[in-house]
Amino acid sequence: MQVRGLLTREELDRYNGLIEAGSYLEDQNRHDLAYTVQKEIDLLILPAIERLKEKSRDRDRATADYLKSLRDGEDEEESSEG
Repeated sequence: MQVRGLLTREELDRYNGLIEAGSYLEDQNRHDLAYTVQKEIDLLILPAIERLKEKSRDRDRATADYLKSLRDGEDEEESSEG
């Protein structure tokens, strides 16, 4: 679900249309065609998955920077006490 939130408006419109088409095909027992639609959905969401990964990497970098700043602050306190 997180990936859907990172789709652009155009990607989301296409995604919703493909989901609807796939659902219809499954209802008609056309699983062969529904499989093809699912493959298209998989391709469509790849850019959003990359955006999600980048957000995660950004969050990891921010956490690492924060922890480093805490360590640096402790090091400064120790050097001023000595």
